[in-house]
Amino acid sequence: MTFKKTFAAGIATALLSAGIASAQEVKIGIAAEPYPPFASLNSSGEWEGWEIEVIDAVCTAAKLECVLTPVAWDGIIPSLTGGQIDAIMASMSITEERQKTIDFSDPYYNTPAVIVADKSLEIEPTPESLAGKIIGVQASTIHQAYAQEYFDENSELRVYQTQDEANQDLFAGRVDAIQADSIAMADFVNSDAGACCEIKGAVASDPAILGRGVGAGLRKGDDDLREALNEGIATILADGTHEEITSRYFDASIYSE
Repeated sequence: MTFKKTFAAGIATALLSAGIASAQEVKIGIAAEPYPPFASLNSSGEWEGWEIEVIDAVCTAAKLECVLTPVAWDGIIPSLTGGQIDAIMASMSITEERQKTIDFSDPYYNTPAVIVADKSLEIEPTPESLAGKIIGVQASTIHQAYAQEYFDENSELRVYQTQDEANQDLFAGRVDAIQADSIAMADFVNSDAGACCEIKGAVASDPAILGRGVGAGLRKGDDDLREALNEGIATILADGTHEEITSRYFDASIYSE
């Protein structure tokens, strides 16, 4: 299996009704925007991070030749349904709303959604505590959907195209808090840019909005590819590869059944 860290977008992929050939090139859509520690460009222009390594491991286990294909986050599902990519592996949560349009593989990680704010701000991750505050969220994410459902009535929501933009405005004091993934926010608050801030806690669970973990998004009916990716995910969970990759980025497991 060859894992190609490339922007190639002109490779045609046809999923054969008889199954996926072992040398089949599969275009894996990732978000073009950086999302450390899951995926970001290094100084050499190559993609790196926890999710990039997991994609590599899953494709190897599934005997698929995968090509990373960066796509703007807000257009990543249309790129999948339109055939420009074959799967999405970009920290996309499995939600009921998205399942109306696309299918998903089994989950390959699952972490809570949290509220982050300045250390001096005494708040809790509840609608009552955040009343009157400005809350930043990334567009087209489960966090935007959740904030609109629970915080929009008594708080001001500010929507950003990338998580990095939301983080920058939190650091600059232009928003009071942000809602995002706990692991991404742990990376932020441990950085120089995020030293001002801390995680205030996880928001209340709502599986209908927040989903049941992160999986690979697939076109409806692409059962061969879904089964191949499920096999790859199961393999790296069983043989310790998932745990080994995780140990190099995080202090604890980010997978729960």
